[in-house]
Amino acid sequence: MADGSAYKSKLSDEQYEVLFNKATEAPFSGEYDQQFAAGEYACAACGAVLFESGTKFDAHCGWPSFYDARPGTVLFDDDATHGMRRTEVTCATCGGHLGHVFEGEGLGVPTDQRYCINSLSLQFIPQK
Repeated sequence: MADGSAYKSKLSDEQYEVLFNKATEAPFSGEYDQQFAAGEYACAACGAVLFESGTKFDAHCGWPSFYDARPGTVLFDDDATHGMRRTEVTCATCGGHLGHVFEGEGLGVPTDQRYCINSLSLQFIPQK
């Protein structure tokens, strides 16, 4: 797991817990769950752009959902915590925990993937 100490002063306590201690924000509580403005979503810690607003969709799960990430910006790790088998998504630049990706849910999106991402791990950059 990433250390994150270089980003601690930039982040709120809640953001730091999500990004570097793998916490999860409560469903339907995040700032970006129901936001669909044009722009980009970057890592709240390091600022690397991870997702485009055109890939965001409402999966009705309580967290921002995307059907794809920008190439090379995220990494995947097996996650067997909480008695589940999931695929964790982390920022390729700083190693911060973003959320999880789920496949084959039949949600009608082009990749059949749902990147379920914590709002606290993101910062939104509006389209100019």
